[in-house]
Amino acid sequence: MPLTRRTRTTRRSYPSLLSRLPAAALPSLALAALPALALPALALAAPPAPSSAARAGAAIAPTSVRAGVPPGPSDPVPAVGRAWPVGLRPQVLRGWEPPATDYGPGHRGADLAAEPGAPVRAVAAGRVSFAGRVAGRGVVAVELTGTGEPPLRTTYEPVRPSVAKGDVLRAADQVGTVEEVGGHCPVGCVHWGLLRGRGYLDPLTLLPPWLLRRAPSRLLPVLGVPLPR
Repeated sequence: MPLTRRTRTTRRSYPSLLSRLPAAALPSLALAALPALALPALALAAPPAPSSAARAGAAIAPTSVRAGVPPGPSDPVPAVGRAWPVGLRPQVLRGWEPPATDYGPGHRGADLAAEPGAPVRAVAAGRVSFAGRVAGRGVVAVELTGTGEPPLRTTYEPVRPSVAKGDVLRAADQVGTVEEVGGHCPVGCVHWGLLRGRGYLDPLTLLPPWLLRRAPSRLLPVLGVPLPR
């Protein structure tokens, strides 16, 4: 009987002991109450933690090299240009001014000074994706070779096209001539655009530094050499 009485007393005091324990200790008691055979199963069910190398690689990998992720407007533009659209080093009347929003004000391209009738050239190799008129202006669009998926696309306007959709072009091939259409520039100009998908980019980034810095060549007279007649 004394043993039975002590057992009942212990059972009655067990809930009161739990109520006095702090809440943080309860999970530890629950884990200790599990059978020893259940612990390996819990360890197998838990997902493995990523290694430090994997975490570092995910943090520094650029978007353009992640598997299954196409290049976007924020990725660097490859400097594949080998010629200016007009002239040797035309004056940039107005440069790239990205809008704050998709439909906000800005300048989605670059305006290059050019006289009506001047030849317009492809800045890089590619294929003509459009040649026709849009809102009364002649427009030529060229998808550039080797620039990802979707490819970079250059546009030139106002241009009287001399090419057709599907034509394959090399860098500096002529695509048309400058049309005499007023309204966009105070003087004759070509609006040069660059897109990837529906996102606009700065077309000047297509040109390598040596082409951006190069000034038009000039022949200087040499002393002592007679001028040709």
